[in-house]
Amino acid sequence: MLTKRIIPCIDVDLDDDGNPAVYTGVNFEDLKYTGDPVEMAKLYNEAGADEFVFLDITASADGRETMLDTVSRVADEVFIPLTVGGGIRTREDIKETLRAGADKVSINTAALERPELITEGAAAFGSQCMVISVDARRRYDEEGDYYAQVDGESCWFECTVKGGREGTGVDVVSWAEEAESRGAGELFVNSIDADGTKDGYDIPLTKAVCDAVSTPVIASSGCGGPEDMYEVFTEAGADAGLAASIFHFDEYSIQDVKTYLDDRDVPVRL
Repeated sequence: MLTKRIIPCIDVDLDDDGNPAVYTGVNFEDLKYTGDPVEMAKLYNEAGADEFVFLDITASADGRETMLDTVSRVADEVFIPLTVGGGIRTREDIKETLRAGADKVSINTAALERPELITEGAAAFGSQCMVISVDARRRYDEEGDYYAQVDGESCWFECTVKGGREGTGVDVVSWAEEAESRGAGELFVNSIDADGTKDGYDIPLTKAVCDAVSTPVIASSGCGGPEDMYEVFTEAGADAGLAASIFHFDEYSIQDVKTYLDDRDVPVRL
């Protein structure tokens, strides 16, 4: 069995002075200052993270470019795979982000608006560079394609854009299948409902995607501790677990999580 990856993530925005800063929130709202992106990247590299994710959380919503200067400085501090997302809309954006030091790009809104971008990016730079991010939320109506049972109710999962602020009407599972067919190398599955709650990953969401595709799936949103990582690996079949708050605020270290998983026979890189 392949080792499961533990991935810290920083959500980066511009502060009141226009400087990049890390923020942490709940359900993609109520963001609070957490730290400097370059310093945090350096700490996570030293702490034994398997990969690192840098998300410019307002670039797409604000219609601005990703902060590539900061990406370059982060890339200088990490010697593990670096994924960068936010504001990436074109093949040229992908090229410039990789040139700045990213190993992979995470794309959400632009791929939904023009799915051919996945095909073009995979052909030009390789599937391994293309991470398709999905910001999913539950809907309890009859508009979806695939349904799951959650607490005795039937729901489907809708792709959203602009940090969960806008629905698209697109079913997450259908979109995951299309993204895979177009050359996505990984799927980055975020739950709007679970984001920042520390109540655990959205297992029905993650399992629905994992069951539908063979492409590696990164589970994101809601991790409150090592037991949640264990659950999303063993019950949903995720290939990687992403977390922010538990690492940012020193509730658990990366090593704490890996030791917990290793003790329970989940393969990890120690």
